[in-house]
Amino acid sequence: MSFLTAARLLRTLPKSPPVSLSVARAARISLPALSRAIHATPPKPDTANALQSSNPPLSFPCLDKLEDLTRSLDGGPEPAYDRIVTGYSTFHSPSPFLCDHGGILPSISLAYETWGTLNDVKSNAILIHTGLSGSSHAKSHPLNPTPGWWETFIGPGLYIDTDKFYVICTNILGGCYGSTGPSSVDPADGEKYATRFPVLTVWDMVRAQFIMLDSMGIQKLHASVGSSMGGMQSLAAAALFPDRIDRVVSISACARSHPYSIALRHTQRQVLMSDPHWNRGFYYGGVHPHVGMKLAREIATITYRSGPEWELRFGRKRASNSSPSLCPDFLIETYLDHQGERFCQQYDANSLLYISKAMDLFDMSASAQQELLAKRVLNAPKLDFIRCHEDKSRIAQQCNLVTPRSALEPGAKHERPHLAASATPDLEDLVEGMRGIQMPALVLGVQSDILFPSWQQKEISECLKRSGNKAITYYELDSMYGHDTFLIDRVGVGSAVKGHLELAE
Repeated sequence: MSFLTAARLLRTLPKSPPVSLSVARAARISLPALSRAIHATPPKPDTANALQSSNPPLSFPCLDKLEDLTRSLDGGPEPAYDRIVTGYSTFHSPSPFLCDHGGILPSISLAYETWGTLNDVKSNAILIHTGLSGSSHAKSHPLNPTPGWWETFIGPGLYIDTDKFYVICTNILGGCYGSTGPSSVDPADGEKYATRFPVLTVWDMVRAQFIMLDSMGIQKLHASVGSSMGGMQSLAAAALFPDRIDRVVSISACARSHPYSIALRHTQRQVLMSDPHWNRGFYYGGVHPHVGMKLAREIATITYRSGPEWELRFGRKRASNSSPSLCPDFLIETYLDHQGERFCQQYDANSLLYISKAMDLFDMSASAQQELLAKRVLNAPKLDFIRCHEDKSRIAQQCNLVTPRSALEPGAKHERPHLAASATPDLEDLVEGMRGIQMPALVLGVQSDILFPSWQQKEISECLKRSGNKAITYYELDSMYGHDTFLIDRVGVGSAVKGHLELAE
């Protein structure tokens, strides 16, 4: 029997029972041919003799929820990112700010919060640098009693003792919690920057912070302290302003981003930018890229914790005893879903893109710093108040340029510590770029960290030692909490930080 004959036969079958194996045998047609005949003539949904599927379609309540939420965002109020954190102060600089890669911000603002009392000689200040999505709210205070992201580390008698120190924390340049970022209004035209915001570097973030410190009359910090991207900022601050920092703390950070971490952040950005509502960054006033942001955060969350913790915490447990589905089903899946959903309404998607890219670009190698310096000098004339004929040192002074180190200047002479025979030129470049960091330094890593693995902390420590710094303290914690250990392990992290901050001069 031919294929077409079989198809015609199927149309003449009784209305009630579905086609069975016996029907196929009676028609002397193979089951594959029968299947092709069925699909070649799809039944109309409203016909009484429609052929039924072997199984009903799966339901997707998770997608229904996302679609309903997206519809509710259409025409609704924009997320008030800068009002999620309240009770902060704002520093504003009306002067144009030159970014490393040539972008200009007509003016900048930084949200900041403080704890403790600044002493008469202004020598007890500690600057806390945040991670990618951190706000200035590191600790609760009367104007905002909500617990901060480092609540149990900062306070009277705690690891960062506010009875002794004046603690400052800012929302970084490029953020969305009160500081100038992509969701801010460009004073040039009254519209939000969106992706007209200039590409940033970690060095740009640090320069902005020190302009703020200048306005506060703080010429020297007792310490620069940071974790994750905050650790990058802490190292960059020590390299840019070595005469203004007494000691430095870098926790779970790196001296340069490695390919694995770059790949992880690239994937998050690609997922986010694939959301049709991202609209190349111009989504303000419309639907925000809710789904892309949620998925990007779920990927990020995987990099923040560790497998051993999740094995202990979730195992293979399922959320319910109902039939398995393609929606979040295992407890670990529901955890990731919750983390992603919570974050996507609290943080600006463009800030995530810009700041994560700044992390990728971070490199303390001498050659990388020299390249950025050359770009800044080349772009300095963009600022109206700089005359093109002035020498480089004057240009540097007027547009907040800071030569990374005198050791980087051509012809500079200095004593170099002996490098091991196995040291590669690439490593020597990194050592050279960190030569200016000669103040006491605490470097802390975590064995289970996959985002900033402990070998990167060892690299920081080793390069600082090879650059001549004899006051390096290195700790490696055996914690199961992965990268987020700096937020969780009060005893391991807190005690190390306290010991370093209160170390006698």
